[in-house]
Amino acid sequence: QVQLVESGGGLVQPGGSLRLSCAASGFTFSLYAMRWYRQVPGKERELVATITSTGGSTDYADFVKGRFTISRDIVKSTVYLQMNSLKPEDTGVYYCNAASRRTGLEYWGQGTQVTVSS
Repeated sequence: QVQLVESGGGLVQPGGSLRLSCAASGFTFSLYAMRWYRQVPGKERELVATITSTGGSTDYADFVKGRFTISRDIVKSTVYLQMNSLKPEDTGVYYCNAASRRTGLEYWGQGTQVTVSS
């Protein structure tokens, strides 16, 4: 059974930090690129950050560059999103995504709420 379980969300003040985790199971984690998306009510889900299957390359949306860092631990089958200098506009539900270009398979987590507010 494939599972992506996010954790680490919560309420934080502007300028603060949070670290999201996404624990993967039920598939070969090392063969999948991993991504973090976020969504706010009334808006489309948007891509935040990507890390390749090997972890050798990362990419970020312009609105988080320099503030967020994506990483992965192959041994723990977990991907992380370190979020620093958080802004109110970073508020949303953050989703973990696993995708294999080779097989076309894609999986989603259930999401974790991040709220940035004073």
